[in-house]
Amino acid sequence: MDDTVSKLLRKVADGSVSVEDARSALEGAELTEDQMSDAIDHGVFNVAEPGTIVSASLAPSGGSYLAMFFLVWGLFWICYWSFSMVYGLAKKWDQQQLSFHLAMTFTTLIMVGVIYLKYILPDTIIVKHAQNKFIPEHQKDWREYKW
Repeated sequence: MDDTVSKLLRKVADGSVSVEDARSALEGAELTEDQMSDAIDHGVFNVAEPGTIVSASLAPSGGSYLAMFFLVWGLFWICYWSFSMVYGLAKKWDQQQLSFHLAMTFTTLIMVGVIYLKYILPDTIIVKHAQNKFIPEHQKDWREYKW
């Protein structure tokens, strides 16, 4: 988002450049529909070569304070529920109470895993070479058996 047009639009929005000056700056710029569609579709509909690493990082950064806070919060509750379950096992608690603690441990673990997958783990795909699923017949290898 640091191209010339975006910078100019930001300057118009904050008032450092007038609208007339921005119009005069963009007066000679022309873009045909074909050029615009090629610019939009570039990289989207192109077939990737085998071995190419495709990365889509549209999610917020994994270093954000909210994600880090949630992971620390989840780690605390996972430790709390699992250690209280171990304590309950030693003190011979009822099975219903122990199963509640186990369910809370797994629920918190799942929530932390979802946050990790969504916001921290990068979306990276390695394009592999796919072989044909159709195996052509080799006439010399086929024999027809009669009953």
